[in-house]
Amino acid sequence: MDKVMSNKWIISLYTLPALILIFVIVYGPMLLTGYYGLMEWNGVGPMTFLGLDNYVQLVQDPKFWESARHSFLLALFSTLSLIGYLIVSLVLADKIRGSNLFRKIYLIPMLLSSVAIAQLWIKIYDPNNGMLNSLLMGLGIESPPAWLAGPNYVLYAIFVAILWQYAGFYIIIYYAALRGIPDSLIEAAKIDGANPVQIAYKIKVPLIAGVIKVTVVLAIVGSLKYFDLIYVMTGGGPNGASEVIASYMYKKAFGSYEFGYGSAIAFFLLLITLVVTWLTRKLTASKEEVQY
Repeated sequence: MDKVMSNKWIISLYTLPALILIFVIVYGPMLLTGYYGLMEWNGVGPMTFLGLDNYVQLVQDPKFWESARHSFLLALFSTLSLIGYLIVSLVLADKIRGSNLFRKIYLIPMLLSSVAIAQLWIKIYDPNNGMLNSLLMGLGIESPPAWLAGPNYVLYAIFVAILWQYAGFYIIIYYAALRGIPDSLIEAAKIDGANPVQIAYKIKVPLIAGVIKVTVVLAIVGSLKYFDLIYVMTGGGPNGASEVIASYMYKKAFGSYEFGYGSAIAFFLLLITLVVTWLTRKLTASKEEVQY
């Protein structure tokens, strides 16, 4: 067996099917998207080569940059929300009474589809009969806003729904990492007189720093390419107030049948995501890893 596995040709033969599958499913569509971005194409008829015209149009398109601003704003909110998720995980990992029940409750959004979550929050934000406005009117606010119809509110209203949707995902990741810390370390800190805040800040958080870095990358990349819940709740409206890069790309490709321009937007989004991922990893990189 060792003789077989030391043969580079045999190793290459074993890995070839997986490499072909990865290329066909992942890298092939990426290259085709970049190629279509060089064309003028309605998705059905013949393609006309335009060179970089679609990308020049993209750089000069104010609606694209407005949607990009919304995507980066969502990435910022998602990254900041990780602090709240981490605090919840720290509390749950302390074996408080009912922690198992709370973990199950936080997982509920993960069991629902994005369409179901969108419909739920549409009902919550309903200006006439929604739970949120009913609560506000009960508190004495006579004219609460129409959350999904007001350009000044809609983006942040959707952000709340998105952060609720992924709360359970990140809380479980942090909880699993925290439960992996040996109890002996925590007991030793308590014997030395450390209080719960010091234990959390100086022991637990540094020990799961690697997991936190991964979740930061996941939150940023996921936010930049987010699409489904926004499309169902508002379709990018009103008047582009909740448009993000992915929804704008969809409208151009499948709404206006500008598949060439839509492909250019998609390929540019890929490049942005790669650059942001690289920068995030560089900024969060550390030479020393805390081990236990």
